[in-house]
Amino acid sequence: MASDAAGSRANPGYPTPAPPSGMTTLAAALMIFGGAMAVFEGISAIATDSLFVATRHYVFEFSLAGWGWIHLILGIILVFAGFAVVNGAVWARYFGVAIASLGAIANFLWLPYYPLWALVLIAVNVLVIWALCLGMHQEADTGLRG
Repeated sequence: MASDAAGSRANPGYPTPAPPSGMTTLAAALMIFGGAMAVFEGISAIATDSLFVATRHYVFEFSLAGWGWIHLILGIILVFAGFAVVNGAVWARYFGVAIASLGAIANFLWLPYYPLWALVLIAVNVLVIWALCLGMHQEADTGLRG
């Protein structure tokens, strides 16, 4: 009788979370990879590497170092969110969708400086958003059936 009372307090009617799906794991790996690439992109821009093209009269004109700091910060946040998704944090999935969206927008605005790198990171961020959303949907279906 005492064990029944303790068990009801430990789980007050909330369903147990479903294990992460393969899509969620893929999203976490892509988040870590895309975040690391954004960190490298940011470091290169802050160091004012001659790799980047200097454009004139661009609507979203920041200094190269300013863009570098934006990418560096977004990349670090994306890597931490990716590790949180690997550890099973549900909040990190929603946060990952938001940060990957910001990363895709930042890389779209970064297109004139290094188009190929920006396009690859846009694709990675869009895949992260897709995989996180699909993984959450699959896990919700599994939780309802199980």
